[in-house]
Amino acid sequence: MEFRLLGNVEVLGERGAVPLPGAKVRTALAALVLARGWPVPDSALTSALWGWHPPDTRTAQLYTYMSRLRRLLGPSVRLERQQSGYLLHAQDAAVDVLEFEQLAAEGARALRQRQFERASRRLGQALRLWRGTALADVTEHLADAERPRLEEARALALEDRLEADLSLGRHRELIAELTGLVHAFPLRERLRAQLMTALYRCDRQSDALAVYHHGRQLLADELGVDPGPTLSAAYQTVLNNAPVLAVPPAGRTAPVPAATANAPADAPAMLPPPADDFTGRQRELAELARLLPPWDEGEGTPQRPRRFLLTGMAGVGKSTLAVQAAHTVAASFPEGQLYADLRAPDGAPRDPRTVLSELLRALGDGAEDLAGAALPAYVQRYRARTAGKALLVVLDNLVAERQLEPLLPGGTGSAVVVTARTHPAAVSGIRTVVLEPLRPGESLTLLGAMAGASRLAREPEAARDLVAFCEGLPLALRAVGARLAARPRLPLSWLADRLAEPDVRLGELRYGELSVAASLAHSLHGLDDTAVAVLRSLPALGGRPFTAAEAAGRAGSADPVSFEQALDRLADARLLDLSAIDDRGQPLYRCPGLVRLFARSLEAPATGQTQTGTGTGALGQAQAPALAGAPRQAQAPAGAGAPGQALAGAGAPRQTQALAEAPRQAQAPALAEAPRQAQIPALAGGPGHTQTPNLTGAPRQMQTPNLTGAPRQMQTPNLTGAPRQVQTPAGAGAPGAA
Repeated sequence: MEFRLLGNVEVLGERGAVPLPGAKVRTALAALVLARGWPVPDSALTSALWGWHPPDTRTAQLYTYMSRLRRLLGPSVRLERQQSGYLLHAQDAAVDVLEFEQLAAEGARALRQRQFERASRRLGQALRLWRGTALADVTEHLADAERPRLEEARALALEDRLEADLSLGRHRELIAELTGLVHAFPLRERLRAQLMTALYRCDRQSDALAVYHHGRQLLADELGVDPGPTLSAAYQTVLNNAPVLAVPPAGRTAPVPAATANAPADAPAMLPPPADDFTGRQRELAELARLLPPWDEGEGTPQRPRRFLLTGMAGVGKSTLAVQAAHTVAASFPEGQLYADLRAPDGAPRDPRTVLSELLRALGDGAEDLAGAALPAYVQRYRARTAGKALLVVLDNLVAERQLEPLLPGGTGSAVVVTARTHPAAVSGIRTVVLEPLRPGESLTLLGAMAGASRLAREPEAARDLVAFCEGLPLALRAVGARLAARPRLPLSWLADRLAEPDVRLGELRYGELSVAASLAHSLHGLDDTAVAVLRSLPALGGRPFTAAEAAGRAGSADPVSFEQALDRLADARLLDLSAIDDRGQPLYRCPGLVRLFARSLEAPATGQTQTGTGTGALGQAQAPALAGAPRQAQAPAGAGAPGQALAGAGAPRQTQALAEAPRQAQAPALAEAPRQAQIPALAGGPGHTQTPNLTGAPRQMQTPNLTGAPRQMQTPNLTGAPRQVQTPAGAGAPGAA
């Protein structure tokens, strides 16, 4: 069976084309196929079929369309009713949309690696799957929702293919195609820049400049804006006869930029290796690849500093994207690429002087004479060494705002990429890119790259459950993929069943140095006592959006203003999402599922125990969960509904039995002869309270957050098979250490 959506909606079976009478039937089928193996709610199908004005008989009509599809598709495709939606099962079916996305991703990856022949071949195969306008014969409601995304993906793949062909010296063959494309899409600046390059290489410099001026005038008339960096860079290089636009020598499939010839032999190259299984983020990667390289190669006005901030919640893949983008444009920075991790292993901010010493050594300056000097002396030396150079600087894991300004290079020729969970307020001219969790299809691709795509295909239901439990976080997906890769003989359902238990899910989402809980713990740095106490109260609200007033009332707060301010601080730390605005204009917050589990694992202070806070990073009344070793089992707060219910967005069928609302004592399995007792030191800068491990056989009791006042006790599980003490790193006592 083959489903085709890149044109008219078609189905090809063993006996040829399957007739699909009526736009409504084709629309319903297209919506189910585009869901990629996930259930489609009745509400979504209704919107796709009738938009904002569905008929009163929509339920009956929807049932009729589904019954008709079952008869048309035959026994090889299963169309199941699941709760309030429908799920299409077609494991062996081919889908042209999925095939296009896979080929386009392979081509884009080959282009980044300068494998131009392979990139041109893969991207050409992807584009040949299109038979016209995507979803050409469905309702306007579904087309308006889905077609723009598909058409944009097609345009990006086309631009990438043209880029590969230009790099292969095929400029003469491309002029006619590019001329038509620029006429059809006059505001796509990359296509116009590619036409300028092709014309210039055919000794038509005046025509290339005319293409630029026409585009500049069009942008001014239509949008009131000037050309962007890509088109402006093409103009400067054509105007100045820059060698970077020279025709590549015959037979060379990976031309080297002219600037590389002048690169110093000892140019720093500090970038970590890129991820082989990099998945998704194609739009963000293309934007960074377009804007990061230097473009002012002539004598014109100096360009503005190019600074980019990648932000998002813990584990969303900020560092991976930054490194991938840096490798993509590394050839444009032949004078060197600098990299620095600004977070210490315990989560504390690294001293800028220590970081500057590393960067200066990479630049060939040992800076021995600066030992013991104040920070301004380091900054002055660093700015002097970087001024006038075109460097790419990646500053990863920004913790404190004071770290950033001293590490910005001198001059305007360098580009800077910063990753952080909060937005620095003091740095001007920084462009922010907010990363969202991966979509289910991208999550499956990433998991398949690590655990094996064929393995996922054998257990599609368990694979979907694993993806749901990871909630689109690449860090969680990598931890799950690594665990599965280390246990190739175990089925996926083995790990899916373990992750189905909310009380132990965070502890299961770890492998080696990959730990979702540890990553979330770093987000607590800089939060005061009130914000952490508010975070502990949020699991009771579940995964639905809520207002500050609702959350404050549920937590019994007597100061709703301070409560809302604490919610804003949690949102700044990317522990909450600002999802929308309600009918009264109040912001709606949402607590992601894994953050809710993390909040449940935070311990309330013991009665009579005093904890001091610094006001900047002290957790005060909150203690971090045991992150270094086996995770403890955290019980959900009473009154929060069924603690075992599936998290929002998880869509997981595996659920634990609801815990009784009456107080109870939960005993973890005794896997060692002597249970351990591990008290985590307070994370505040002030003195913490530490207990030595009790290995004499007396079990330890741990108080979990209790929003109802009913005391509960539980014992920490020992999942390693041997008693051990879990302790936070000694470090400098910095807040956020786990």
